[in-house]
Amino acid sequence: MTQLPGSANVLAINAGSSSVKAALFRAGDPPTELLRDKLEHVASPDDVIAWLEAKNATANLAGIAHRLVHGGSDHTAPAIVTAKLFHDLEKLKALDPTHLPAELALIAAFANHWPDVPQIACFDTAFHRDIPSVASTLPIPRRYKSQGIRRYGFHGISYEYLMEELARLAGPEAARGRVILAHLGAGASLAAVKDGRGIDTTMSFTPTAGLVMATRTGDLDPGVLIHLLRAEKLSTDHLDHLVNRESGLLGISETTADVRTLLAHEASDPRAAEAIAVFCYQARKWIGAMAAALGGLDTLVFAGGIGENAAEIRTRICKDLTFLGVRIASERNVACAAVISEDDAPVTVRVIRTNEEAMLARNAFRLLASVPASTS
Repeated sequence: MTQLPGSANVLAINAGSSSVKAALFRAGDPPTELLRDKLEHVASPDDVIAWLEAKNATANLAGIAHRLVHGGSDHTAPAIVTAKLFHDLEKLKALDPTHLPAELALIAAFANHWPDVPQIACFDTAFHRDIPSVASTLPIPRRYKSQGIRRYGFHGISYEYLMEELARLAGPEAARGRVILAHLGAGASLAAVKDGRGIDTTMSFTPTAGLVMATRTGDLDPGVLIHLLRAEKLSTDHLDHLVNRESGLLGISETTADVRTLLAHEASDPRAAEAIAVFCYQARKWIGAMAAALGGLDTLVFAGGIGENAAEIRTRICKDLTFLGVRIASERNVACAAVISEDDAPVTVRVIRTNEEAMLARNAFRLLASVPASTS
């Protein structure tokens, strides 16, 4: 076992396709956040290294924890990055060409620049490792399943954090109940959790599936894509851009993907009103589906930029869920209170601020403390 000094730090890296969020944490229970920042328009890993050093974010590093969007079927727990693991992850690039290449490029650059600092891979897909076959199997020819084409689910690091916070705030019994986690932001998804384990989720083979999102379609009839390929002669790159960058709230409104702006203009712009209505309707419908998978509902958690801050969106999503036992207390909701449901409502509705970087740090400290010093 490794005894980490109290001054040990972990750097949490949450990399997107063109931006990087970073946070530095000091060892503790829970770890203490020392620094947080975001770098936009990343041109190369060298830019990130220079930025981190300028921020003095690399002192006393015991490890660097990375959020990796995809771990495939085999990588279901945080792991120290070895040459073998890196090689295995490179084989998964085809499953996640949007995020994984940039994430692995950062890991490679960090290993070259800080060769003595362990790097820890934390996988967004890992939270959903226990979803049953009936939920993970896609209805296409079985031969594709052996190629890794299945429902994976994402936002797992956020969900892991939310479940730990739910247990801390409401107790272990609540966390073992029938829980729906709603991570609503630019990317949006739901997860159904029972006995502390994920049993279903809205995102699928890619993060494009499920709920309507800022610029992603969410679930879409495959026939629409076939029609567009035929009628507009779209290339695969054009189709990828259409479903991930031009659709969702932006596509419906034709103006913006920002929910705050859409709400401000819905009275004067029917397109903005329709975008909000579709988003809330789809979220409400998916909550019903997740409740069916759970066999009922005990706790509903809102998180993410929209879920945490947009009281009006929470109201509209929940207004027709009284049949499930969801009843919102208006004043609590407007105040973004920790619990926004009525006292005697059968379902407790909570707002929990998610923190993926904190979860990365927790996982890294736990892993580093559990392995022999020679390994870490």
